[in-house]
Amino acid sequence: MKTLSKVMQMSEKKEILNVKNLKKWFQMKGQMFSNKKSFLKAVDDVSFSLNAGETLGIVGESGCGKTTVGRTLMRIYQPTCGEFWYDEKLTGQPVDIFKLKDRQMQKIRSHIQMVFQDPYASLNPRMTVQDIISEGLRVNKLTSSKKETNERIADIMEKVGLRPEYMKRYPHEFSGGQRQRIGIARVMIMKPKVVICDEPVSALDVSVQAQIINLLEDLKHEFDLTYLFIAHDLSVVKHISDKIAVMYLGKVVESAYTDTLFENSLHPYTQGLLHAIPIPNPHTRRMGKRILITGDIPSPVDPPEGCRFAKRCPKAFDRCFRETPVLTEKEKNHNVACFLY
Repeated sequence: MKTLSKVMQMSEKKEILNVKNLKKWFQMKGQMFSNKKSFLKAVDDVSFSLNAGETLGIVGESGCGKTTVGRTLMRIYQPTCGEFWYDEKLTGQPVDIFKLKDRQMQKIRSHIQMVFQDPYASLNPRMTVQDIISEGLRVNKLTSSKKETNERIADIMEKVGLRPEYMKRYPHEFSGGQRQRIGIARVMIMKPKVVICDEPVSALDVSVQAQIINLLEDLKHEFDLTYLFIAHDLSVVKHISDKIAVMYLGKVVESAYTDTLFENSLHPYTQGLLHAIPIPNPHTRRMGKRILITGDIPSPVDPPEGCRFAKRCPKAFDRCFRETPVLTEKEKNHNVACFLY
């Protein structure tokens, strides 16, 4: 019933972004005595959509391409091909962000912001907290006076759990969790509509992770935000995401609403990830046979033919090594790319 009611609530909301057939290939340097070009296929034909107010979690092992998805959507990387439709006013007249010129992108950047993974590397050590948080306001000329700017800085610092009197300090004077709060404040002061969170808690202590997740949840409801939450830990994504897309070697292998994915995962890779989540009570037994993922991820420079997970899949059969499965809706709002279904 919980899943059904959530699906009904989400279906009433309007689509704010739609990513179609996104590819991001990085050209590799030519090998000696060879003129052949080779590409690292970091993201290879990824599609998904997101309604206003939703949180979509993108999960997968390191190197699966999830961070590249976020950075390409922000146009930190230029896409190899694909479309990114964003509906600023939810009028049903979206714009393809990948076709916008730099001047047009400046306005969009205030609508779509990004929280980076490393709170130590993402903040300029030579700038004060005041300058870091207000940089977007200055660039986009969103305030009319220094007093107004400082008032907005103080307000957003309180909202993220920082004291306004800290605004004259430098990043090295703060802990990792506090630095991430500064990064979040820098994003939220722009009043964005979509926030891409690139593993925002993976570099933090476990005790601090829950605080940052709860903060992001509170800010989502207060500012009516839409999140794209990138992580490698399914247990973290579970608490913040309405929907989850599981990536493997540049492709989405399964997507569904969070409750559905945890209760009835279909793809063997997703099942392996779920079985890898530690159980707090050591005396609690898992239901069903445990699925273990063995072996290493193949190289994205030369991905295997057929299903890219086949060589590591305990359920693979002949067809898996010859043909590439297509992401298909097998149940209502539940998509999977696997020949088992």
